[in-house]
Amino acid sequence: MSTSSQQVHEIVRTAYGSIARDERRACCAPPTSSAQLGYDAAALAAVPVGADLGLGCGNPIALAALRPGERVVDLGSGGGLDVFLAAAAVGPTGFVTGVDMTPEMVQRARRNAANAGITNVAFELGQIEALPLADSSADVVISNCVINLAPDKLAVFREAHRVLAPGGRAVVSDIVLRGELPEAVRRHAGAYVMCVSGAAQVDDYVRAMTAAGFEAVEILEEKGTNPTALAADPLFTEIASRLGAADVAAALRAVRHLVVRGFRARS
Repeated sequence: MSTSSQQVHEIVRTAYGSIARDERRACCAPPTSSAQLGYDAAALAAVPVGADLGLGCGNPIALAALRPGERVVDLGSGGGLDVFLAAAAVGPTGFVTGVDMTPEMVQRARRNAANAGITNVAFELGQIEALPLADSSADVVISNCVINLAPDKLAVFREAHRVLAPGGRAVVSDIVLRGELPEAVRRHAGAYVMCVSGAAQVDDYVRAMTAAGFEAVEILEEKGTNPTALAADPLFTEIASRLGAADVAAALRAVRHLVVRGFRARS
């Protein structure tokens, strides 16, 4: 199945809209996933109910070294988990903006913020390849398991670089590849939704950040997949039953969870 960028966006928007409406379960859904990814239990307990949808594949917050007063942008903010955690870190003098292309996700995140009375956040509808934000309007860009879903990753990194102020930094957690996916996996729409089919090779991912203008691009963390967590996911088991054990095993060997950091030059 050959898919255009528009078709990919529609596949992803439809799937994540269903998750936002609680019509389907996300891969590695809570209550255990965020704790397993290294999030602080006390911090998780303080975020609004319904913000943690189990959509992450790492913990960019832990490595972003957020400081009071900073302006943060979260690419693909979902229910708002990382936005709310970042908002607590930057405090009342800071501000965090989440951008997501799924209307249901934006609506859910805004409700979560309103219900919790959190005022130093905003959630905007838009594609991360064309952020609805001004140049140099952020000190930090974060993202968690989203850029792999974007057909044009170079465009995403260019936009992240554009909205960062000089000296700003990007810390992104994502799913990437070391090795090729079987053709059957790459062509499966469900595998795209699970952040596998659209994943880039590690070296290509780092090169895209560098080509977008980031300096000192560094892999901060790299891990393999968690077969135990995947085995409990209905979407994964459905895909596995259709593709067969050999293709699934090959895909799992190739998939990596990565956290990468890059900086915008100070001048």
